[in-house]
Amino acid sequence: MSPKKLSLTTLSNEALCTLRDEIAVLLNSRAEDLRRELNRLAPTAQRKKASPKYRSPNGETWSGRGKKPRWLTGSLKEGKKVEDFLIVGQNGASL
Repeated sequence: MSPKKLSLTTLSNEALCTLRDEIAVLLNSRAEDLRRELNRLAPTAQRKKASPKYRSPNGETWSGRGKKPRWLTGSLKEGKKVEDFLIVGQNGASL
């Protein structure tokens, strides 16, 4: 049983809006089904947040990934080195 072919030019604005809403519901339902299927096939792996590698004198931290924070760039301009801010582990080795 195939749906009747409609001419969109002959439909009223109200009918067009109703049709649009029905299509949106159908597409959202299909998208949700596809998301569920994708998650079933390949569950998303949670990325672990990177632990801090550098600490400022004020206690702000940076993992060493991404753009350098302002506190670090300011300190580098003052002549300090990145190594000056390394967080040292409990056994004396830097992390």
